[in-house]
Amino acid sequence: MSKIKSYVVRAVWTAVQTAAASAIAAIGSTATIGAVDWRVVASTAGLAGILSLLKSIAVGTPESKEGA
Repeated sequence: MSKIKSYVVRAVWTAVQTAAASAIAAIGSTATIGAVDWRVVASTAGLAGILSLLKSIAVGTPESKEGA
């Protein structure tokens, strides 16, 4: 696998994990499942994923620094 493709896969995987963790936090902040504002959850998770991708572009992924 090329270095660029490998880097993109790691960056996207990190973004997906970040988005999922943010969604869990947003859902967990409500008292009941019926009170969950799904637009807020989607917005929070989406923004977290985008910010994670931007961070990966700016400073790299944690995995890319292990071999350095």
